[in-house]
Amino acid sequence: MAIDRIEVKGARAHNLKNIDVTIPRDQLVVVTGLSGSGKSSLAFDTIYAEGQRRYVESLSAYARQFLGQMDKPDVDAIEGLSPAISIDQKTTSRNPRSTVGTVTEIYDYLRLLYARVGKPHCPEHGIEITSQTIEQMVDRILEYPERTKLQVLAPMVSGRKGAHVKVLDQIRKQGYVRVRIDGEMAELSDDIELEKNKKHSIEVVIDRIVVKEGVAARLSDSLETALRLGEGRVMIDVIGQEELMFSEHHACPICGFSIGELEPRLFSFNSPFGACPTCDGLGLKLEVDPELVIPNPELSLKEHAIAPWTPISSQYYPQLLQAVCRHYGIDMETPVKDLPKHQLDKVLYGSGNERIYFKYENDFGQVRENEIEFEGVLRNIERRYKETSSDYIREQMEQYMSQKPCPTCKGYRLKKEALAVLVNGRHIGTITELSVGDALEFFKNLTLSEKDMQIADLILREIVERLSFLDKVGLDYLTLSRAAGTLSGGEAQRIRLATQIGSRLSGVLYILDEPSIGLHQRDNDRLISALKNMRDLGNTLIVVEHDEDTMMAADYLIDIGPGAGIHGGRVISAGTPEEVMNDAESLTGRYLSGAQFIPMPPERRKPDGRYIEIKGATENNLKKANAKFPLGTFTAVTGVSGSGKSTLVNEILHKALAQKLHKAKAKPGSHKEIKGLDHLDKVIDIDQAPIGRTPRSNPATYTGVFDDIRDVFAQTNEAKVRGYKKGRFSFNVKGGRCEACRGDGIIKIEMHFLPDVYVPCEVCHGKRYNRETLEVTYKGKSISDVLDMTVEDALSFFENIPKIKRKLQTLADVGLGYVTLGQPATTLSGGEAQRVKLASELHKRSTGRTLYILHEPTTGLHVDDIARLLVVLQRLVDNGDTVLVIEHNLDIIKTADYIVDLGPEGGAGGGTIVASGTPEEIIEVKESYTGRYLKPVMERDKKRMKALLAEKETAAT
Repeated sequence: MAIDRIEVKGARAHNLKNIDVTIPRDQLVVVTGLSGSGKSSLAFDTIYAEGQRRYVESLSAYARQFLGQMDKPDVDAIEGLSPAISIDQKTTSRNPRSTVGTVTEIYDYLRLLYARVGKPHCPEHGIEITSQTIEQMVDRILEYPERTKLQVLAPMVSGRKGAHVKVLDQIRKQGYVRVRIDGEMAELSDDIELEKNKKHSIEVVIDRIVVKEGVAARLSDSLETALRLGEGRVMIDVIGQEELMFSEHHACPICGFSIGELEPRLFSFNSPFGACPTCDGLGLKLEVDPELVIPNPELSLKEHAIAPWTPISSQYYPQLLQAVCRHYGIDMETPVKDLPKHQLDKVLYGSGNERIYFKYENDFGQVRENEIEFEGVLRNIERRYKETSSDYIREQMEQYMSQKPCPTCKGYRLKKEALAVLVNGRHIGTITELSVGDALEFFKNLTLSEKDMQIADLILREIVERLSFLDKVGLDYLTLSRAAGTLSGGEAQRIRLATQIGSRLSGVLYILDEPSIGLHQRDNDRLISALKNMRDLGNTLIVVEHDEDTMMAADYLIDIGPGAGIHGGRVISAGTPEEVMNDAESLTGRYLSGAQFIPMPPERRKPDGRYIEIKGATENNLKKANAKFPLGTFTAVTGVSGSGKSTLVNEILHKALAQKLHKAKAKPGSHKEIKGLDHLDKVIDIDQAPIGRTPRSNPATYTGVFDDIRDVFAQTNEAKVRGYKKGRFSFNVKGGRCEACRGDGIIKIEMHFLPDVYVPCEVCHGKRYNRETLEVTYKGKSISDVLDMTVEDALSFFENIPKIKRKLQTLADVGLGYVTLGQPATTLSGGEAQRVKLASELHKRSTGRTLYILHEPTTGLHVDDIARLLVVLQRLVDNGDTVLVIEHNLDIIKTADYIVDLGPEGGAGGGTIVASGTPEEIIEVKESYTGRYLKPVMERDKKRMKALLAEKETAAT
């Protein structure tokens, strides 16, 4: 067996046509091809699946039950396989406690750094906390008034799991009588049994003292004993009041604020020892938002300006509001925006202790009269939210609430004690607010004392190394406090890539899924050099990719095709990029060599004078940005990663339009004003979120074409004879579906330590419907057969039914001809889901006043797919609508009518509009990175176009 290559023989996963592939080891190998051609089937479902399966097979049955196991892929043999690691596009944890810092483990090292060399300070006085003598402790305790009762406690265990039998025995042997366990007093003479799986705190009661004259000597002895037993720590429980913590090492001499021994867990917002008690370490609090309670201040109170108190929800609150307005003389017919502030405050925040006469008539005509203290609309919602046990009511209340930074920790997530520990004058929260690039600078230039530097040397080296890896893969703009759930798929993948570079493994097979997604051309070189570094360590990299630079940088290129779906699944060309470029059979090769290319439009659309203008945008990193988007054009919003594109378009523009046009509850990001909204009547955000969360959702149901198909079956003679209506042909309701599998067609069998097995339903054999329903056919095909058809096949099958053909044609137009109508939504990629959504919009009638927003629509698309997508997007604009794309792909950008370029950098260095105008205008702006990379592409394409025209003229003569 050759050890210099991986040999795949007879791969048949999905649409692969029994192919043999040879992949050189220790090389950067790029697999490319049309969307749906079988790239992922080869890379992930065959090579990675087999590598993972072989690793898992080597483990014991006990270990295997904890691992998600993989079925044997449909392949004859794979030789020369290494242990495989997949770095895919799935986003990181949606857990709100997960941040860039925690995912990369940089925050763990930060916690260690602060615990070892951090200088604790008093949060009140800002004075560094130094060691305390017993005399200082005695003086502080004797400040309490005479006759104050207190206990001197020695902490033995602080929040640790275990039964702690040895600790309790040791205390007994030393002659102590009482302990306090988890805040409760216990006699040591009793049998004490603690749950070993729960965390416990144990303190020994050293002495009970009443503050009075002459008690100082006794107190001093007790403190000395407690400090010895508690290893330098002592706790004073002032009965019925507070608890004081003293340490021989840390306490404020002015106010007595003391802090225990610094430990890493003090800086963890996922631990009760470090988390802010107000927000439980989330950094955010859900608060009632006046702007959501009164979404339209143009309305008066009589016109139900207060959204949660409309008569639809209850008759009680409108009557209560009338009583309040009568009492304070508030005019209910005046628009809310024109009401005096003091009057509106009474409505929102209540009457305080002042009582209001309230007469209430219920639905049955019963009348109750009372004098009440009016709590205010905002407090009413907050109280009902806290008190209710109903999920429905909680959901209703949440519509009027928004997340605000926690008032106690200011969004830093930690207790005040943790935020009072400084390194170089900064607390750990301010470090996490730095971008990766700024944090790298900070730690490289960190000055510590000689002793502290010796302690921190290894920790700092690890922090700097990890930050450098993130910087190398183009993530220098991310802050360490950024929530992991807000990262794009590309960012999450590059974080995992940085982690793998940091592990410095060799002899591994890495399989990556489009690592260049979401990356500006400027940062592409950094990513490619990071991939080459991994290869140079002695690893094999298989990268599924469409990016031209990555393909040209590859050692070996594999082109799968020639088409998508059933038309793909074959190796069209394989070799060095030069060899593939010279292969006339390879579509990818033709695009790389320039024989085929996406031309620039001969003429760009001129703005017609209608604009949407955003003024003073300051959300996230935007710096009072003013942006103009011409309507009726194809506009691209560009800029390096983290420059503020998504914030400007998604957080501000889309949310403001959705709120105005569709009465959406989401609150737009911070801005001064938006002009020109009156030019639009609809906004459609076509994102990459799944089209459904269950396998029951599919392209046919999402686009609505399945309704029309069921109509066709219901109109057949057989269906009419049997009395079957349209509902009979739905697999979601009882009647026509197979009840054994409830219309799923498959049954899940749990195998415990083996992977769950999905088997076709024995009753319907995977057809989803019962026998009687399947007996009804149209042109010889049952409803189940139609669901198994590809879009392409269904187009010719239904060619005589315009309604169905029109909807199917839009799916084909966006390049989804290979997808089956019944393909479960859960198996569609993000790019495919986005194109299904686009197709479902295309067949609707255009108003000429619609704004379409697309976020990186080229994700997962080959250049040829992009050419097809551009035709569709340009068609929308030709109908008079506006298309706005956030995009890095230069093929899309060069064909745009107008560009809004943000930057110049990412994160804190971005947030401004660098340039706006046509592509020809953008390439002349030196400050624009987009312009810099776009210029050579446009110049190259002009030459290609000239050569093509010259060739055509020659052929004509």
